[in-house]
Amino acid sequence: MTSMTSTCVKMIHSLYKQGAEGSPCNPVKFKGQDFKQLKETLLREGKKFEDETFPANIGSLGKIEDFTAEELKEVKWCRPHELNPNPSFVVDVVSRFDFKQGSVGNCWFLSSIGALTKRRSLMVQVVLPDQSFKDNYAGIFHFRFWRFGKWVEVVIDDLLPTLHEQLVSVYSRSGAEFWAPLLEKAYAKVCGSYGDMIAGLPPEALKDFSGGVHMNYNLSKPPSDLWDVMIRATQCETMMGCATFDGEKGEEYSKKFGLVAGHAFAVTGVKQVESQGKKVNLVRIWNPWGEKEWTGGWSDQSTLWSTVSKEVREECLKVRDDGEFWMTLEDFCTYFEGLDICCDSPNFVDDDAVCQWNCSLKEGRWESGKSAGGGDYETEGFWTNPQYRLTVKNIKGGNNILLSLLQKPDEEYRSKVTYYYIGFTIYKVPSGTPKGRLSPSDVQDAPPPKASVFEETREKIEMHSLEAGEYLIIPSTCDPGKTASFIITIYSKAETEIE
Repeated sequence: MTSMTSTCVKMIHSLYKQGAEGSPCNPVKFKGQDFKQLKETLLREGKKFEDETFPANIGSLGKIEDFTAEELKEVKWCRPHELNPNPSFVVDVVSRFDFKQGSVGNCWFLSSIGALTKRRSLMVQVVLPDQSFKDNYAGIFHFRFWRFGKWVEVVIDDLLPTLHEQLVSVYSRSGAEFWAPLLEKAYAKVCGSYGDMIAGLPPEALKDFSGGVHMNYNLSKPPSDLWDVMIRATQCETMMGCATFDGEKGEEYSKKFGLVAGHAFAVTGVKQVESQGKKVNLVRIWNPWGEKEWTGGWSDQSTLWSTVSKEVREECLKVRDDGEFWMTLEDFCTYFEGLDICCDSPNFVDDDAVCQWNCSLKEGRWESGKSAGGGDYETEGFWTNPQYRLTVKNIKGGNNILLSLLQKPDEEYRSKVTYYYIGFTIYKVPSGTPKGRLSPSDVQDAPPPKASVFEETREKIEMHSLEAGEYLIIPSTCDPGKTASFIITIYSKAETEIE
C-alpha cells in the first residue's frame, strides 16, 4: 500500500488567514486572559497566580458522583510543590503511560489525551512546550484547544484538587510529572468545572485537540475495508478512539474478557503478523485507567504469542499490565461498539493517497421565528433555514464531498448543553437559477433532494458523491423553532466555490 505519511497534507485553502484571531499562531484569549502579560506581572511582583475566573473552590470542582458532600468539602487545592518536592511539567517526552485516570468519570477525555500523545505536531499545539516549575515559575500555565472554529488559549493556575494528599482526578504514574493534571484542569475550566467533564464521547475531545475531520465507524456493521482505513489512519498519524458497549452486553463482555463496560479507550496501533502460516490483523488498544486489560486471544498472557517470531513478540510485548493490549480486528469489531478517527484531512477515508482536499468553513445560526424552519423540506417554513450555494468543478470520482455540521452551544456549562437532532438537505440547482436565496419554486424542476437521517449529536458528518454543477446545502434542526449556532465545514476533492 502506498505510504500516506507525506500525503496527509494541509488543506489547500487554509481555514485561517495568517495571523487572524483564532488561528493557531493567534488564539482567542479565553476569559480575556493574556498569559504573557499576566506572567510578566506576577514575576515582577513576586507572586503566584490565583485564577479568579476559575477559583480553587467547590464551584470549580463541581459535582463528582463518587464523592459525598462531606468529601467534597474536605478537598484541598495544592500546588505541585506541595505534592512533590521536585515537580516536573514533562519528564523526557510526553507519553500515554505518564498518567492514570482518577476519580472523575472523564475516560472519554483521557483516552483522547492518550491518542493525542501519538501526534507530536498537535501535542505541542495543545500542550505548549517551555513550561516549567523551575525557570521563571509563577504558578501560571497555559494550553490551547480548538473550540468551534477557533483556537483558544486557556490560562490556569496550578492549584490542583486533592483529597487526603492525593490528586482527585488524573494523576502522574511517577508522582512527579504534572502536564496531564494541568491539561485536564484547563479543559475543566472550558467545560465549567471538573464535574462538567463527566460522561462524554472521544470525538468531542479529539475535535477540540485538532479541529480536524472526524469519522465514526459502527463496528457492528463495519465497512469491508475497515482494516485498510485503519492502516491509512495510522500512516496519516491520526488520533483514534473507541468505546465498549454499555448495559447488559457490556457487563457480559467485561466479566468474560476483562473489558470495562461503557468505557472509552484509545487505539494506539495496528499490526499484521504471521501466525501458523496465516496473516493476522491485530489492533492495539489503551485503557486510560492504566490497568484492566482484555484477557482473550492475543492478550498479554495469551499463548498465541508463541506462534509468532521472537522479534514480533518482543516488539509487541515490551511492557505488560500497563493498560494496553492487542486483539484481532475481528474481536475488536465484536467486543467494541464504535471507532472514531480524527485527522487534519480526510485522506484516510479512501485509497486516493495523492488527493489534496479543499476546505471551507462558515458560521451560521438558527433563530426561532426567523431562520429555524426545521427539517421537513415540504413545509413553507423550511425555506427560512440558512442556505449555502456550492459549485462543484473538475470532479474526481467516488465520494468527493465531506460535510460537517457542528452545533455551537450558547451554554457555558458543558453538562447543561442540549444538542438537537440535526442534518442536511441538498438540492441540485437547475442551471440558470438566479443568485441569492432560493425558494421552492426555484428548485421545483430539480431532482429530489438528498436528505439526512437526522441525529441528536454535537457533530453530523456525511460523505457525498456530487457531480459537477451547483448545489444548495441547507443545514437544519429536525424540529422547527430551535435556536442554536452552528459551523458548517465543507471538504472537497473537487474544485469548489461556496457562497
